[in-house]
Amino acid sequence: MAGDAPDGVTFLGVRHHSPACARLVAATVTALRPAYVLVEGPADLNGRLDELLLGHELPIAVFTAYRDAGRRHASWSPFCAYSPEWVALTAGRAAGAEVRFIDLPAWHPAFARRANRYADADQRYAEAVRRLCATLAVDNVDALWDHLFEIGPDDGLAERLAAYFDLLRGESAAGEDDTAREAYMARWVRAARARAGGRPVLVVTGGFHRPALVRLVSAGPDDESWPAVPEPEPDAVAGSYLVPYSFKRLDAFDGYQSGMPSPGYYQRVWEDGPQRAAEALTESVAARLRSRRQPVSTADLIAARTMAGGLARPRGHAHPGRVDVLDGLVSALVGDALDQPLPWASRGRLAAGTHPAVVEMVAALSGDRVGRLHPDTPLPPLVHDVDAELDRHRVGPADVVELDLTVPADLARSRLLHRLRLLDVPGHRRDSGPRVGADAVLTERWSPSPAPDRLARMIEAGGYGPTVLDAVTALVEERVVLLGGDVDGLATLLFDTALAGLREHSERALAAIARATGTVTDLGALGRALAVALGLWRHDRLLGSAGAAPLGALIAAAVRRALWLVEGVRAATAPADRGRLAALVAVRDALRHAGPPLGLDREAALAVAGRVAADPAAPPDLRGAALGLRWSLGAAADAGRAARAVAAPGTLGDWLSGLFALAREEVVAGDAALLGVLDGLLAAMDAHDFLVALPALRQAFGWFPPRERAAVARHVLALRGADGPARDLLRLDIDPVLVAAARALDARVDTVLAREGLREGDPA
Repeated sequence: MAGDAPDGVTFLGVRHHSPACARLVAATVTALRPAYVLVEGPADLNGRLDELLLGHELPIAVFTAYRDAGRRHASWSPFCAYSPEWVALTAGRAAGAEVRFIDLPAWHPAFARRANRYADADQRYAEAVRRLCATLAVDNVDALWDHLFEIGPDDGLAERLAAYFDLLRGESAAGEDDTAREAYMARWVRAARARAGGRPVLVVTGGFHRPALVRLVSAGPDDESWPAVPEPEPDAVAGSYLVPYSFKRLDAFDGYQSGMPSPGYYQRVWEDGPQRAAEALTESVAARLRSRRQPVSTADLIAARTMAGGLARPRGHAHPGRVDVLDGLVSALVGDALDQPLPWASRGRLAAGTHPAVVEMVAALSGDRVGRLHPDTPLPPLVHDVDAELDRHRVGPADVVELDLTVPADLARSRLLHRLRLLDVPGHRRDSGPRVGADAVLTERWSPSPAPDRLARMIEAGGYGPTVLDAVTALVEERVVLLGGDVDGLATLLFDTALAGLREHSERALAAIARATGTVTDLGALGRALAVALGLWRHDRLLGSAGAAPLGALIAAAVRRALWLVEGVRAATAPADRGRLAALVAVRDALRHAGPPLGLDREAALAVAGRVAADPAAPPDLRGAALGLRWSLGAAADAGRAARAVAAPGTLGDWLSGLFALAREEVVAGDAALLGVLDGLLAAMDAHDFLVALPALRQAFGWFPPRERAAVARHVLALRGADGPARDLLRLDIDPVLVAAARALDARVDTVLAREGLREGDPA
């Protein structure tokens, strides 16, 4: 058999999650009856192989989490029924062989850049793959693999795989990480060879590693001692647990790091062969489209199958392959021109705008299978603690949870649910409750939100700690470090820790924001941080931070920094930016609600606002917002005069966005003079100018909630001497943009008719 080393060790290089490779592994085990089957996988799990092989419903994965003072890592080692590694374990055990994982643990630094142990290595030999694809006229490595291995016969498969991986590895240099892994795996192989007493040894690894292992094992001395399994440093926290997995997470079209896409299709290939898999794929796509009320006739199915067969033959396929079937389906079922390339012609997630029928085709190939762990599977302590905490706080999986946050028991339930939300443990979704920048809200509502992957996500969260409190504490500590100077992210975290009742960690996030405030240049991000800090300073009596001195110091520093940034913005034609307008809203609210207690300099803020409002180099929205800031703080503001100064169609709407964002209450309170000026300016615009101004005007009036918008409409009706209800101006039957465009078109037509002397009444 090709790939046999001279000393009786058989090396099978495989592609992860390949049915063809899985069949080869099973056949090789049957033929060799080896003493040892050695598999690429985490050696620290060798003592838990009975747990791995309990009888789970596949797919499953080994989830590994690692955390020390300088590094946090999480990764998965997934298995499905057609994974060659899984078949090696199960078939090896059934044949009486001793099975062992022989790779470094997943937490080891050699895997620091990998989220998935069984990721394809094709990026390391991309140039060789590119040339092979060009030679064989296929689009990518997936189509290449199907063409060479999955569709054809199994005769000579071992030889073809060995030649393929020898070719690819021959042109690729392994990095330090792969070199360390291969040296470690070679030590396991030499030990097994020494222990086998002349009986065969089978080694199943990714094809990229096979050539190196053959060389290393042939060159090294035998040693019967199994290699020591590396252990984490004493200050590190590391653990591995089995988790249910799903075909969706396994699929390359969903962004999975490993290569084989379309797990539902390849499951069919594994169970029934490529011919039946092709037929089942066509039926599945038709069923999905029909369930979504898309017409698919029997003639369409016949056409799709005929087309797939017609494509397979010139491509040299004995049976239609995955791409043959998909191309045939597109030809038969998609009559529209496609705006995006077909997803199976490339790799990665589906592009936005992919045709709906193509999306359903990809979904049909993916499948919806979700794994299930055997009931005897050990689970991390966090899983049990989550269930215990939910029971203790009387939160059932189907409960709608209505909370009064002034009641201690309800507050405790709220904090538990927020901690689970931070840990990304599904079960309940928050519908209402306290929000950033809003007035104090003392009630909260959560609805049931079941998720099929809830257990998997609880197990993954268990990598942070054994209890809910330990885990969420570790997660928040990590995020504070990772966010660094990201004041926007830190502000969100600050609010989340307040909701979760993590006072100590709220203070850490607060300190990080305070450190970053002096250097932040993103006005929008600074404004969001200020809004969070102000809301907690004003309203957070539940956590006990209302009026806290550190929050007050942050608010004062953020106001000073925001005003300094506002005065430095130069972009006279820039469109309105809601982020920077919201920042000035936060500055206004701070001056209104916290000015005297915190010693905020109101006069300095008014001076800055005055300079920005009069600065022609400042963006129109900031000029309007600066005027609105002065007006909302009680300073004199001639808004009508200022509006005339920015009345150009390209700037008026943006200026009003700023004004309304900061002073909409003052506008609604009855400044008829300003509304009269605006009415006159808009009436004076011709159709073209109005069409230019309209989008920004609509954005500006979007700052008013419905009740205030109705008040503005009543002012406008009064200016026109009309008596109709305000809703007549607010509920138009026709989109005003369409009306304005039609008027502009009419004006252009009139101009052309006049020029050509074709208007009614013109002399012939």
